[in-house]
Amino acid sequence: MRITKGLATLALSTAIGLGAGAAMAQDKKLESIGISVGLLGNPFFVATIEGIEDRARDINPDVKITSVSADYDLNKQVSQIENFIAAGVDIIMLNAVDDEAIAPAVMRAKQAGIVVAAFDVSAPGADVTVMTDNIAAGRKACEYIVDQLGGTGNVAIIKGPSSSSLNDRFDGCSEVFAAADGITVLSDDQNGQGSRDGGLQVMQGLLTRFDDIDAVFGANDPMALGAQLAAKQLGRDGIIITGVDGAPDTEDSLATEGSMMKASASQDPYTMAGQALDLGYKLFKGETLEETTVLIEPKLITADNLDDYQGWTAKR
Repeated sequence: MRITKGLATLALSTAIGLGAGAAMAQDKKLESIGISVGLLGNPFFVATIEGIEDRARDINPDVKITSVSADYDLNKQVSQIENFIAAGVDIIMLNAVDDEAIAPAVMRAKQAGIVVAAFDVSAPGADVTVMTDNIAAGRKACEYIVDQLGGTGNVAIIKGPSSSSLNDRFDGCSEVFAAADGITVLSDDQNGQGSRDGGLQVMQGLLTRFDDIDAVFGANDPMALGAQLAAKQLGRDGIIITGVDGAPDTEDSLATEGSMMKASASQDPYTMAGQALDLGYKLFKGETLEETTVLIEPKLITADNLDDYQGWTAKR
């Protein structure tokens, strides 16, 4: 009887302890968030930070939020994560600049008891991930090119830094071009660094090497817009240029008569990042998630449907 009583007492104590632990988890207060993005100069990341900040302040108006730019530098981002760990933040919101090499830093954050929520780009070991279906985005932007060229023409792809989002867009676009017998890919190995200046420099080189480029896909809008600027500077016109993002500058370009920027597979950075924080916060409170990875379907925007597009800066 004593053994039975002892076991019953132990079971009851364990149940009470688990119940108390669950209640404490539910009562945890979100006090601090660290955000590291690829490049703060990109309006996309400005919108993601706004999405995180607005959602975080819905949860706790006094939450401390620290936002930093990795400038597409892996070492810099690793150092930022280490600083967040030292500061004891509750959640790290991460836009990884390298979707593989960031793994050890993510693991250290998790070992420190910090929830890591990835957005826009996957990161090995992240607790949750919310991003655009980037393979679909690359496909849509390049299907547009193939359609506009009638299935025949010379094209180029401007890549970006090694991140899952940019790599997936490249893969999606490459699949489309490979499936079109009349499409010749003149170049697909040039890195535009994810920026307008990078796209400008790569496109200048491409236009110097090739005099018969019919279309260009930039893996994000800044690179695509940089490519357009290079074409204008070198007096080349009639080139079809597409990108991914649906950025405010892209909206302006699509609406401009004579623009070579013809289409962009749009993203919703504000909603994406806010949703990633939502999921991260649920884990922080001890909740169980049915899905830890969410893919958001992109929409192709052109001059024809621009009036129906809710852009990044729309009122929320």
